[in-house]
Amino acid sequence: MFEFKFTEEQLMLRDMVRDFTNNEIKPIASKIDEDEKIPEDLIKKLAEIGILGVSFPEEYGGGGFGEVGYCLAQEEIARGCMSTATFIGAHQSIGANTIYIGGSEEQKQKYLTQLASGEKIGAFCLTEAQAGSDSFHLKTKADIDGDEWVINGEKLWITNGGIADIVSVFARTEKGISTFIVETDHPGYSFGPPEKKMGIKGSVTNPITFDNVRIPKENLVGRDGRGFLIAMKTLDAGRLGLGAACLGAAKELLEMSTDYSKQRKQFDKSISNFQGIQFMLAEMEIMIYTMESIVYRTAVDYDLQKNISTQSAIVKYYCSESLDKIADYAVQIHGGMGYSKELPIERFYRDSRINKIFEGTNEIQKGIIARDVIKKNGKI
Repeated sequence: MFEFKFTEEQLMLRDMVRDFTNNEIKPIASKIDEDEKIPEDLIKKLAEIGILGVSFPEEYGGGGFGEVGYCLAQEEIARGCMSTATFIGAHQSIGANTIYIGGSEEQKQKYLTQLASGEKIGAFCLTEAQAGSDSFHLKTKADIDGDEWVINGEKLWITNGGIADIVSVFARTEKGISTFIVETDHPGYSFGPPEKKMGIKGSVTNPITFDNVRIPKENLVGRDGRGFLIAMKTLDAGRLGLGAACLGAAKELLEMSTDYSKQRKQFDKSISNFQGIQFMLAEMEIMIYTMESIVYRTAVDYDLQKNISTQSAIVKYYCSESLDKIADYAVQIHGGMGYSKELPIERFYRDSRINKIFEGTNEIQKGIIARDVIKKNGKI
């Protein structure tokens, strides 16, 4: 039977991030969306309060809060701005976490400490034009030349690609897919213009080109040819963090919708009195209860170093699908005001849609879940 209570330290972290979000993020969230950029000053403040490395051990410059703490932080950040939560996720949960999961002690001391402190920004370079869901067949190559690796190829849809200082790159060698740490000031690394997106506009997304980028031989992460396993394990954590962000956005939408339904009057009474509205609020609450349960149950298992591949796929699928429904209900409850930029509802609506696509499409998640069901011979 699953039993879990947050520790006093975790609750203090949640309260701190909540206050930060209310004071520093919510007031500028619409401007982040309009400007399609997270202010450098906000990124600096996030680093100063330790959010950019909250999950990592203190010995690497992190907060030592593990995955549960990271999920708590992302839940609160996403209540203010999904773009900012996406930036943090790409930096910490997949970019830096690749090094934490597969890197050597020397690599962690050299690179992870800079990322965890927020001194440097990270990104995760896996997706290519013909290797999205089919990421195993990526074409970017890495060839050994003396004491250096030479990387050539292109990556697409790289979150933080245009602002990152250190990127975790997946490329094909003679032995298979391998993982590399690349500092973006190396000659040959370049990025294209940011993508114009429907939502999470403040999160910068760029195509990346590697043109004979030379990196030291020791920047290979783990064993040559074993990088795909590192990528998949990293994405397990990424999907869990994504679920936490969906949870935070969902809670914010329910709170706004409940408040509005009490204030909005039709037929001489608050619309919260109408069964149609009540049923939508009830469904939102049911989904949020389930989202919260599976997010933190899975986060606890992750911190206990259990295999969470199937659990994180369930979290990613259910939380992203639920947020999409909750955002739609929120628009419906707010009526015309939900469709107007005057309120943040329409921004949350646009921001929610990408969650069913990135970190592995929801169709991929169902495939992962189904394979596990079949492997267990139907005994769940």
